[in-house]
Amino acid sequence: MNGLVARLTLVAVAALAGDGDLPPGAGSIVAQALEGRSFDVLAELTDKVGSRLAGSPGAAAAVRWSSDWLRAAALEVRLEPVKVKAWVRGEERAEILASDLWRAQPLAVAALGSSPPTPPGGVTASVIEVSSLEELRSLGDKVRGRVVLFQHQMKDAAGYGRNVKLRSRGPAEAARAGAAAALVRSLATASLRTPHTGITDFAEGGAAIPAAAVSVEDAELIHRLLALGPVRVKLVLGCGPANPPEVASANVVAEWRGREIPDEVVLIGAHLDSWDLGTGAQDDGAGVAMVMEAMRILRSRGVAPRRTLRAVLFMDEETGAIGGRAYHDAHRADPARLVAALEADSGGGRPTGVKVSAGPGATEIVKGWAQPLASVGVDSVVAGGGGADVDPWVADGVPLLMIAQDVSHYFDWHHSAADTLDKVERSDLARATAAVAWMAWAAADARETLPRSPAPR
Repeated sequence: MNGLVARLTLVAVAALAGDGDLPPGAGSIVAQALEGRSFDVLAELTDKVGSRLAGSPGAAAAVRWSSDWLRAAALEVRLEPVKVKAWVRGEERAEILASDLWRAQPLAVAALGSSPPTPPGGVTASVIEVSSLEELRSLGDKVRGRVVLFQHQMKDAAGYGRNVKLRSRGPAEAARAGAAAALVRSLATASLRTPHTGITDFAEGGAAIPAAAVSVEDAELIHRLLALGPVRVKLVLGCGPANPPEVASANVVAEWRGREIPDEVVLIGAHLDSWDLGTGAQDDGAGVAMVMEAMRILRSRGVAPRRTLRAVLFMDEETGAIGGRAYHDAHRADPARLVAALEADSGGGRPTGVKVSAGPGATEIVKGWAQPLASVGVDSVVAGGGGADVDPWVADGVPLLMIAQDVSHYFDWHHSAADTLDKVERSDLARATAAVAWMAWAAADARETLPRSPAPR
């Protein structure tokens, strides 16, 4: 931790260990987390292992590294197989071609995950701009042979959910309309002319076109030029399926067997893979570090919780929650064994609350569990827990938890080359780790489980 305020916070929380008004051990669990060792774990992952695109050597190295680390923490570790589709980035460049009104200018682009390559000479075509899928559909044959620019005005974190379909579904719809290629304005809340990548979904056997993210600044440039006259761009992408296109990988599973009800499991998880542009510090190295350090802290207590505590580092969340679905398929035969699941995939920001998705009365129970976290900034418990890798369990009624965090700057760096360790504050990550560790212990050691959600209709 850094600074006098952080040190005083640590001393104050450590003093809570003997406070009779808190659940047993709450103060010491929080105090250990506030020592800030989760940042050191994250530094190992980002600076030594590096980027971890599913199917890449980096992802394989991350599986080995995390397995060894968790075994050294005296946890039982196993690898559960996951098959992933490997994709490589290759060359990527683009430019606005010169006209009578302007000189040629380069564009900052990054291929979208699963995009096919351009022909060797690239794609050269006029740009047509749309701001919604509905607008794209309304244009009909006007799209044919054009480069479709998906424009939007994402200003804050909430804008990601509103606009992500332009990236995930837009290029496929443009392909079906006969477009030559697609550019998607980066889904970002800040930019230094940095493109933000992400997955785009092309149906198996369906039409597919080269697709890339373009920086916010260059999307604005194209928009301004379109007001003056036709804009032609050239796009060159060398991306495509790896050789071989399917790779054997794994979810990393580590557990500490419960002392009284070992057949009931509380899961805490994060995804081990990342995009390849940066080193995945925020997405989701921070979550991985929280989960690993939480397990180390709890295991170091010596006395196991009532239920089994299981950590899962999921592989290949970024291209469709492949690891999460594989884990669900492998374990759903007896879903009653999983009594709660918490996923950490919101970066390394400070914790602000707890979200819960469960049956009637769950929110009040979790409010009781969360009381010791007031010292680290958790001041609310609301409905809405979940995460891409644990969401498959919703259909089985499994209660889902999530630590709400400050994400006001998360999308400044998300899926970009700027997602590196220096964007994570040690003290904020320590506080979030404390929240994950205590909530994991509270759920695993509680006398009663959270009420299950009603079965979906």
